[in-house]
Amino acid sequence: MGIIEILYHQIGIKDVMDISIVAIILYQILRIVQGTRALQVMLGLVLVLGLYGVSLYYKLYSLNWILTHFFDYFVIIFIILFQDQLRSALANVGTGRKVLGIFNNKSEYLEIEEVVEAAGVLSRERIGALIVFERRHGLENIVGTGTRLGAEIHSDLIYSVFQPSSPLHDGAVLIQDGKLAAAGCFLPLSNNIEIDRHLGTRHRAALGISEISDAIVVTVSEETGRINICLDGIFYACGNENQLRQYLKHVWSNEKLDEKLKPIKLKD
Repeated sequence: MGIIEILYHQIGIKDVMDISIVAIILYQILRIVQGTRALQVMLGLVLVLGLYGVSLYYKLYSLNWILTHFFDYFVIIFIILFQDQLRSALANVGTGRKVLGIFNNKSEYLEIEEVVEAAGVLSRERIGALIVFERRHGLENIVGTGTRLGAEIHSDLIYSVFQPSSPLHDGAVLIQDGKLAAAGCFLPLSNNIEIDRHLGTRHRAALGISEISDAIVVTVSEETGRINICLDGIFYACGNENQLRQYLKHVWSNEKLDEKLKPIKLKD
């Protein structure tokens, strides 16, 4: 009798439900810590667990005693270390915004409309802007570099942040979990030596964050007023607000960009 046949006869519906729930919990934990400093902490905990296994195998009594007492309080330690991430995860579950990475399309499209409206006004007035949409890769470390807002997404608020008189206008606005999470955020600059050397800091920052994450970045040029979207280290020119809306909706729907939406080489 094969292993598969044994499992088929011994595993019931309750077991399948049990395994599925644990898998979902582990998946959500990995999504929460991905791309953040919490991932480093989690790797450290895995290393400690490995040392515990070594202490058991080789009977290292002193090390085993220390680690045994450490794991006695593991739940409390885990909550303390990951309190911010747990708070965010519980909030997402409570509002039903994200489950298994599935977005509430109606809500997301309303947020897109606010960003499109703000980008259009900023473009006409030649005011530079940098707007980052967090997707699956966590950007909590980027949020920490700016001023936390936690505000509802509104075009007027985005517009006011990027006014030259605003103390936050030089950085990026980061949209996370359906909120304007932070403003004035510092993004890593691209190290790509092939990009145009005259490319401004704003566009280099857009490239930088899109190269190390799956974020969507909307830029508005201060000199030309042009709107561009950056994804996976590639810029796409948006001739007008309708095209920006089309790009963003395509990406949120996880669809491939139309053949007409060609990447561009910026000289801004």
